[in-house]
Amino acid sequence: MAQYSGIYTLSQASQAIKDNNWTGLPPQNVEFLVVAGGGGANNGGGSGGGGAGGLLAGFSGVSTGTQLFVTVGAGGAVATVGFNSVLIATSNGAYTGNIVATGGGYGGRNGVVPVGGGSGGGGGADTATFTSGASGVSGQGNAGGSNLNTGTAPAGGGGGAGTVGLNAVAGVSGNGGAGIASGISGSVVTYAGGGGGASYFGGQTAGIGGVGGGGNGSETTTGGAGTANTGGGGGGAKNLQVGGTGGSGIVILRYPDSFIAATSTTGSPTITTSGGFRIYKFTASGSITF
Repeated sequence: MAQYSGIYTLSQASQAIKDNNWTGLPPQNVEFLVVAGGGGANNGGGSGGGGAGGLLAGFSGVSTGTQLFVTVGAGGAVATVGFNSVLIATSNGAYTGNIVATGGGYGGRNGVVPVGGGSGGGGGADTATFTSGASGVSGQGNAGGSNLNTGTAPAGGGGGAGTVGLNAVAGVSGNGGAGIASGISGSVVTYAGGGGGASYFGGQTAGIGGVGGGGNGSETTTGGAGTANTGGGGGGAKNLQVGGTGGSGIVILRYPDSFIAATSTTGSPTITTSGGFRIYKFTASGSITF
């Protein structure tokens, strides 16, 4: 019966590959990267950046007859958390386990506190009240940055999978937290960066989106959207402007190409071979059967 063998950091996963830590077919180990949808920033009022979607990487043991069902989470709308990305395993029809990456939290604004998620949203602008960034899910992401409740009321950046969102300082809103780089797709891509914050009054320096698809904050117009299929958080916007939406998530699976291809897939994943691996990249929900 197929079972998940646990969650690993990307560095541990890379070391396992170097050690040729793969079993035969059947069974075989499939490496996975699961990234949830990023959270949106709030509407104007000096919105904090949206938190990145949660990111999980590790291995799943599979055997003949195993089917993995993939759900790719959408990015959150304005003032909305991102949607979870899920990998569910069955073996000949029997449930054997799942992996759930949690959607990113959304940023706060004047009078509205941020919300946590895979990574947490940044604290929104408020001249009277100090607001901390919301928390992230342990092992998936980080907290957002705090606001600065004086002067121009800059907001905090959304948390990223790799680092926390930055706190606001005088006249400068916080940058989004950095995401995490992965080579699972055959090229190195960074996923799950937090969105940058924006001040209440505008005319200040907006926060920059975290590397990994985080949207930039804006002091003049709509906050930047998180990049699709990275799980990036949306960027904040000043008063009377609209916050950015979160980027959708992604699920990527790979295993050595010395093993046979999957017997079937649904959801039209992109299928490639690179660096000695078969790679299945899902940007929409579907399934894969071995």
